[in-house]
Amino acid sequence: MGVGWARVVGRGLGRIAALAAVVACLGAAPWSRAATGVMKIRFGGDQTQTRIVIDLDQSTHGRLLVGGQGGRIVLALPGLDASAGLDGEGRGLVRSWSVDRVAGAARVEFGLTRGAVIKRRFLLAPSDGSPNYRYVLDIVGVGPAAPTSTAALLKVNHVADVLPIHARKVVVIDAGHGGKDPGASGAEGVEKDVTLAAAKALKKRLERDGRYVVVLTRTRDVFVPLEERVRIARNAEADLFISLHADAGSDGETRGATVYTLSDKGSDRVARNVIGKDNWFINVSLPGHDRAVDQILLDLTQRATRNQSSAFAETLIEHISDETPMLQHGHRDAGYMVLLAPDVPAVLLEMGFITNQQDEAGLRSPVHRTRMMDSVGDAIDSYFNEQRRYASR
Repeated sequence: MGVGWARVVGRGLGRIAALAAVVACLGAAPWSRAATGVMKIRFGGDQTQTRIVIDLDQSTHGRLLVGGQGGRIVLALPGLDASAGLDGEGRGLVRSWSVDRVAGAARVEFGLTRGAVIKRRFLLAPSDGSPNYRYVLDIVGVGPAAPTSTAALLKVNHVADVLPIHARKVVVIDAGHGGKDPGASGAEGVEKDVTLAAAKALKKRLERDGRYVVVLTRTRDVFVPLEERVRIARNAEADLFISLHADAGSDGETRGATVYTLSDKGSDRVARNVIGKDNWFINVSLPGHDRAVDQILLDLTQRATRNQSSAFAETLIEHISDETPMLQHGHRDAGYMVLLAPDVPAVLLEMGFITNQQDEAGLRSPVHRTRMMDSVGDAIDSYFNEQRRYASR
């Protein structure tokens, strides 16, 4: 399976549950090219809700300096360069924009036509048709005139969505391995190919009725570091993260699916590394005033997230066991990197053993793959339906 150890932590207590209100198709908008770093800026939407896309030539972790108060958004993109004097007109809620370089970061400022709040911001890795990194902000105008009609169709990720963004859950699908990392090998192929095919099938299933915003950590055969996969999920403020893999055995006889959630050791590793340390691969901002308070807050956040992860794991097993055999003790725990964030419920699904002839045939079969991913989609539906049922009590 080859997933690696460790995973991350998060934004601390309190995530915005209502997710972004966004836009119609991103239209052509003014843009300028920088020496390095910020390449161009695009906009889509209207005076109610606007999506901002900043194309970058490398990854970064955005830092919000001003979040819409006073009609401005100011964003710092550490480690990126920018030529002086980059500016232009905006669209929708954005009146104008400018880019300069301050203290080792590209500083992007947006002047707004009215007050706004940032509902979501996240980084997308390069993918088919988009060779660059894209830093995305979804903003919503504040004031009396914001319509709530669900009649307007929004185009996001080339799919017509029938629910407003704020009503949809964000699901991040992680296709294991990729590029220089093939994963496990079977008689007919390698793990990275079956995981990507499965991820695309699951994305298609989830986007069928417009209930979800779906983000893939990769959409083609590229290498994405494990920590980058985690950052994609955290920046998207994911409500659920599911990492797809194919297991390997030494005897060729072992077969069956397994679902992993975070282990106690994984939680302990998070606590040891994130509190009071700025050099781990995740930045953590907890609202406590001392280490002891931060530890309590982190423990509470991790506990809630682990409970949610376990609840989804059980629901997932219940649904997929009708489509594929399960290993004995199909729900297990581990400290894999993609399971470590305390604020994103996460599971790792081993879809079967690529080293087993029957399992590999199923993993490579479009028919079986579609049926299995449909059952995963049904599990996701059930999980969020149950959340809504309890919330309405």
